[in-house]
Amino acid sequence: MSLHAAVTFVAQAPARVVEGNKFNVTFVLSNAEGSGFTPPEIAGATKIFGPALSTSYSSSWVNGKSSHSSSQEYTMIYKATRTGRLAIGPASIDVNGHRMTTRPISVEVVAANHSGGGGNGYDPDPYPQHQQQQRQRQWEDPLAQSADKAVTGKDLFVRIEMSRPRVFEQQAVVCTIKLYTKYQISKFMPTLQPSFDGFLIEEVPMQPSLNNVETYNGQQYMVAVLKKCILYPQQSGKLTITSGNYDVNAVQYENFRTPFGTLSQPVEKELKVTSNSATVNILPLPEPRPASFTGAVGKFQVTTDLKPTSLKTYQAATYSYNITGTGNIKYIKAPELTWPKQFDVYDPKNTVTATPGAGNVSGSVRIDYTFIPQFAGEFDLPATEFTYFDPEKEQYEHIAVPARHLVVAKGEGAPSAHYTAANIELRPDAKGDLGLSRKQSFLLDKPLYYAGYAIPLAAFIALLYFYRKTLRERADVLGMRTKRASKVANKRLKNARTLATQGNRTAFYAEMLTALWGYMSDKLSIPGSELNKDNIATELEAYGVDETLRNEAIALIDQCEFAQYAPQLESDDMNHTLDTATSIIDRLEGVKRVNKTAAS
Repeated sequence: MSLHAAVTFVAQAPARVVEGNKFNVTFVLSNAEGSGFTPPEIAGATKIFGPALSTSYSSSWVNGKSSHSSSQEYTMIYKATRTGRLAIGPASIDVNGHRMTTRPISVEVVAANHSGGGGNGYDPDPYPQHQQQQRQRQWEDPLAQSADKAVTGKDLFVRIEMSRPRVFEQQAVVCTIKLYTKYQISKFMPTLQPSFDGFLIEEVPMQPSLNNVETYNGQQYMVAVLKKCILYPQQSGKLTITSGNYDVNAVQYENFRTPFGTLSQPVEKELKVTSNSATVNILPLPEPRPASFTGAVGKFQVTTDLKPTSLKTYQAATYSYNITGTGNIKYIKAPELTWPKQFDVYDPKNTVTATPGAGNVSGSVRIDYTFIPQFAGEFDLPATEFTYFDPEKEQYEHIAVPARHLVVAKGEGAPSAHYTAANIELRPDAKGDLGLSRKQSFLLDKPLYYAGYAIPLAAFIALLYFYRKTLRERADVLGMRTKRASKVANKRLKNARTLATQGNRTAFYAEMLTALWGYMSDKLSIPGSELNKDNIATELEAYGVDETLRNEAIALIDQCEFAQYAPQLESDDMNHTLDTATSIIDRLEGVKRVNKTAAS
């Protein structure tokens, strides 16, 4: 899956500059290729240089998703000639046949002796003006960046920074990859990205731009944040972020003296840059871990809700477990709840809403448990406990989740087939006149007495013939299996196919359940009182059915039950369900029962 960022065209400039100083105005086109760039005219400033074009590309693969970004930066160098507010009008460029423009921005120009001034276009600035000019020549003055000077590792480098040297398992640590440079960059291409073995990654979206200044080891650099990730370590010990490799083109200048002054021509120097590696010590979570701990690390709160609040038999309801807070919220596992045996409960569904911040991920996860009561009455959902580890306190915190008392009223519908088989109601004893007679007769006087001998004899002869015929048919194993599978499918699914044609979903899924439960009962010799999904799974395994086919059979029963009692939540195609059922029954008919004596 690939993610594509939006196309933008923006202007960037310092908020304040000192009169007489030079400053950069950069126009950044992101995620597109443009042509025909037209810069604006700026009254009150003299253009010294530009436009200089630089491009950058980046791509990443995080948690199964790829993302790509690119940018074209047009840099202009101006000199402020008067105090006041300079209006920088819109620049324009052609992108895919359309003309894009930037929004107008402004720059405040202050006098050289202005108390709040910060020369070099960055405010506030603690350096005196002569230091500002010296610092400015490092990266903004083309005359100081001659092509005959070597670009060393102190002039341009990529650095990996970790927000913490030591964290616990699953505790967030921020990894930032920065480019430090004293030169303009015309091209930046990663050739080998750093690896994050042992971590889950949450990438913070951003667009790299050389418009910041930082001091590192006593020197000033233009800085671009190339990548920022929030990492969640999955194991204890020492984990290392390996170094990355990058192809970089730095812009230097060839200077020419002419009768009209000194002219500068940009020259690109191709460099291969390798970043440092970074190491973090990962502490194991304290032992013993509470039984209710499911891996949540951070700070969280828990609430629950029930919809609808009025429960009825055979109607779907949802119990929601809401966890909010900051930490590894995307990776929290659903807690195991103890449900009444009289409920059909389906696998929980997680809905995560999370946003990466400066140093962690905040948001919420909603865990929905869908269930269908099968009997009316009063039931209790026991109290639970949600436990998380607070890395700041270095201890486990417990949140008590109160019990819920559930009152289920009688609703319309019928219970699941296995509940019907397990809870058959006995008919009441017959009372009153039963039509009994005291009249006696002798059996020997009736022809039926002699027919009682002839009929069993004829039945025995017929049974002997049928038995010999069956032996001959069983010799043809493949034919026997095919005949048996077709017979089962036609007999049990023919009526369901008619209901599917009529579009009667409720009756269709009821018929499907009757067919499936009945087939499993007959096939596996399970009495109706003991018929449930657990017993079916156990008997299928003992029969010799492989795990894949067992899971498909149980999943089909779950699907049909869910569709029957919650039709508003089911949208599967009935013909597809029929085909799946026919395939499963045919494949089960093809399984030869395991010889338990031989196996033992």
